[in-house]
Amino acid sequence: MRRHLDITSEHPEFAAARAQSRMYRDLYLGGEQLRKNARFYLRSRQKEPVDVYEERLSRVFYENYIGSIIDWYAATLFRREPVLTFEGENQTGKKFFAEFAEDCDLKGTTLTAMLRKQFVSALVHGRSYLLIDFPKQAGPLRTKAEEESLGVSRAYLVDYDADELINWSTDSTGMFEWVVLRTAHSRPPQTAKGAWGLETRWNYFDQERYEVWSASTQANEKHPVLIDEGFHGLASLGRVPLFELKLSEGLWLMHKACHLQLEHFNKSNALSWALTMGLFAMPVVYSDRDWKQIVGESYYIQLGQQDRFGWTEPEGKVYQVAAENLTRLQEEIYRVCYLLHQARGLYSNGFSQSGLSKQRDFAITQEVLRAYGDVVKDYLKRLLKAINAARQDSLVIDVAGMDDFDIGEFSTDLADAERLLSLGVESPTLKATIFKKLAAKYLCDARQEVKDRINEEIDRAVGLAGR
Repeated sequence: MRRHLDITSEHPEFAAARAQSRMYRDLYLGGEQLRKNARFYLRSRQKEPVDVYEERLSRVFYENYIGSIIDWYAATLFRREPVLTFEGENQTGKKFFAEFAEDCDLKGTTLTAMLRKQFVSALVHGRSYLLIDFPKQAGPLRTKAEEESLGVSRAYLVDYDADELINWSTDSTGMFEWVVLRTAHSRPPQTAKGAWGLETRWNYFDQERYEVWSASTQANEKHPVLIDEGFHGLASLGRVPLFELKLSEGLWLMHKACHLQLEHFNKSNALSWALTMGLFAMPVVYSDRDWKQIVGESYYIQLGQQDRFGWTEPEGKVYQVAAENLTRLQEEIYRVCYLLHQARGLYSNGFSQSGLSKQRDFAITQEVLRAYGDVVKDYLKRLLKAINAARQDSLVIDVAGMDDFDIGEFSTDLADAERLLSLGVESPTLKATIFKKLAAKYLCDARQEVKDRINEEIDRAVGLAGR
């Protein structure tokens, strides 16, 4: 570790984005998470009494459109798993990657589930991180077979949120030179009368080494203590083992829709408050004399001959304007997220779309989904190729799929494949590629080991047919 670096220091960009990160997380989660932090987002009126604002906070509610939109994109993009292919003679390496696809973090999480979680985090915060790690070895090992038998070559992934990367440095190409990751965990009491504590850890990684620092409230540690250090799993490659899934600003949905969602949140709560207050009409007395009587459901009033009494009641025009504005805001949230065809309020004003217009709107959504698919596939390739290089498996790895979002498209793909094969092109590679793609798409939920076996059988069958 560089001696001049304070492990607890934060990058200026991280410090500047702290409030934004909290807001984006609250807007995505909604529910009790947003109610708990509502005072950061519900704007008070000019000269609004404190007790009135507090009552409005107690009645706050949140219509979470952006959270549903993000979850829809994640569910649709990963409706079919990415297609992984591993070519080469190393059967041990293929077996490892088949196991890795079913359990990528040594906790039973599938690789697809891990990527889906990372994708959701990227849609919320613009980026997310995965760390490649290996089990710690007790001493030097002589052969690769010994590594496999002891399990020290069993690579696994550790996921980190965007707000856990607190400091970093990059080179001229944008690659990490070193990173500092900070995590905090609650610890149970160490004695019967003890209290719960908080342990904070700082994990430092550079291109070769790692360091783990810790500070615990239970141990009254005011400064971090170094508890572990050594070479990490990608030291032989000379690279930091942290990989970033980053979206462009155009594809960062929360960044595009957050202020619209906040505006909708404030106006919907203002309208709700006004409607609620409108149910409790305010009495109005027209009189030239002093008025000291108490008015209520259990009381009466006595008026003079010239006195008048009535109740205030809003005409409702501003309520109609507010309701229409809320509908427009809802439509705008969906529009900036490329989902205008899903905005239900779009058709409430008698406006209708032709079938062609609907098809064009959904075509835009599909193109955005394919763009997301390309980003995720590139990210997955970088992860798998780094693991492949660190393990020295010498496999050729490819990632495909994530470009098909219509359940009925498989029949179309099958018909296209039949027409392509009927052209009579004498290319065993073309035939094998077509068969593998169709099999992977139809059997997308099968285990990776089964997919690899099918690919090998296709290669053998096509090779025999080509003789």
